[in-house]
Amino acid sequence: MEPAIEKWSGKVYELTIGATKESGGSRSKKVKIGGMSALPFLSFEGTIPNPPVIAMEVWDVEPPDWTDVLKNEYGNVLNDPAQWAKKCEQMGCDLICLRLESVNPDGKNTSAADAAKTVKNVLSATTLPLLIIGCGNSEKDSSIITEISEAAKGENCLLGIATKENYKTYAAAALSGGHSVIAETPLDINLEKQLNILMSDMGFSPERIVIHPTTGGLGYGFEYCYSIIERTRLAALSGDKMMSQPIITFVGQETWKTKECQADETDMPAWGSLKERGILWEITTSVGYIQSGCDIIVVNHPKTVKEMKNYINGLMVR
Repeated sequence: MEPAIEKWSGKVYELTIGATKESGGSRSKKVKIGGMSALPFLSFEGTIPNPPVIAMEVWDVEPPDWTDVLKNEYGNVLNDPAQWAKKCEQMGCDLICLRLESVNPDGKNTSAADAAKTVKNVLSATTLPLLIIGCGNSEKDSSIITEISEAAKGENCLLGIATKENYKTYAAAALSGGHSVIAETPLDINLEKQLNILMSDMGFSPERIVIHPTTGGLGYGFEYCYSIIERTRLAALSGDKMMSQPIITFVGQETWKTKECQADETDMPAWGSLKERGILWEITTSVGYIQSGCDIIVVNHPKTVKEMKNYINGLMVR
């Protein structure tokens, strides 16, 4: 009996992040994502040219809500994003995800010029390709993205996060600076496609978009998130060009804020060691999301990076 093999008519767009000296940038390597013509790791049904990649978050301020389990891994670099990024590179991640939290109007409310300076400092400190995201305030992020794009011009970064409120500004800035864009929508496959179409109508190539479906952490809507990502990937493989983008999930930010990763052992002794619990929660969430079809996983703990790279490498050689 012949094995049952699914044949697909479409494939995921392949996207490159980072520019080396030969292509006008200063990165030590380019990172490619997407390009597959089969479901995750099912190489017997199609091609899987690029494995999922792991990014680590770097903030431009010390994260106020991070647990000591995380902070202790970074020592005295939490107030220096350039040195923080350098440390993350040494920890073995594929990409640096710079979060410009200091521009938040509810926080330091720093300027676009300050943010652009931080971007340049981080680019000088690390040779890895960059993801650059704002503070999550749509209006403020829109006001800084043009200057951020210009500061990183030629480096082929991935900029975020574009939403239905600010996608025009993000698309224009990314076009000007030669970057790609993370497009975020609520967990709705139709809204994902709609935002991709709107950006494409502006002349922004759908091949330069990465989908962020506002995922949740393990135990907090994970199953529904998984199903949306899986449906997105199935649509791509079925030939829908406006659903054929790579996918990113911010696992770290969804993991470490949960009670399971913050509750002290004296309060919840049955939950076991707080240090081990948080790392396992992040690893387990990451495993689930790459199995659903994610191409970029953004995490916080260095042990997660090591374990996930071993896990991915093991699946890629099968």
